[in-house]
Amino acid sequence: MAAAPRVIAIHAEAPPKPAWGAPCNGCGVCCLSEPCPIGMLLSGRRRGACRALVWDDAQARYLCGVLVGRRDVLPAGWRPLAGLLQRGARRMIAAGVGCDCDIELDNDVPAPAHDPAP
Repeated sequence: MAAAPRVIAIHAEAPPKPAWGAPCNGCGVCCLSEPCPIGMLLSGRRRGACRALVWDDAQARYLCGVLVGRRDVLPAGWRPLAGLLQRGARRMIAAGVGCDCDIELDNDVPAPAHDPAP
């Protein structure tokens, strides 16, 4: 049975999802849909956006906050472990291996309508 379609909110300026095995370009699809093992610990969930995912305006791409050493994405008690987590994150997210996200996107889905504020 096919999985039900899901909607994930992606920054309008995010690059398109690369093909399977192509280098990561920071599209964010993988981390917006489900966290990696470190992200699961940080986010406390197995599905949905990872709380460590950050948008970088200057580069117009998503970045793993743990991988780039952003202590603010970590719970306060974990911040002393930032360096250790940063070193381990590269392996945990398979950085440098290529895109391993098999999610198929349908970019023709309209944005949900919002009622105007009263």
